[in-house]
Amino acid sequence: MNSDGYYQNPIFPGTSLNNYTVPNQQSVPSYENTQVEINPLNMEQSYIENILRLNKGKKAKFYVTIPGSEEYQNKVFEGIIEQAGRDHIIVSNPSGEWYLILMIYLDFVTFDEPINFIKDFK
Repeated sequence: MNSDGYYQNPIFPGTSLNNYTVPNQQSVPSYENTQVEINPLNMEQSYIENILRLNKGKKAKFYVTIPGSEEYQNKVFEGIIEQAGRDHIIVSNPSGEWYLILMIYLDFVTFDEPINFIKDFK
């Protein structure tokens, strides 16, 4: 601390305030024109989520078990896959109903047609 009660900027060995130089900004690498292609499916951690996303728009049956619920102990939801996230699936059916199904309650999914999936997913 100096006599005014303020902290001074640090002075590193071999330098002084008079001969301090700012690094040349041209020497700093520029990443503005660098294009990196990221496949979002490779970045995901949930394999089920990826399969559901690849089959968006297809009709499926979702078998869920909600513990402690008399009405929804073993429930089957049927409809079109609209969206899939890490913890949920959004499904619509022709009667106009929409379902938000939590992945934690999902037991399995069946399709009436071949499904798209990721081969050799790691």
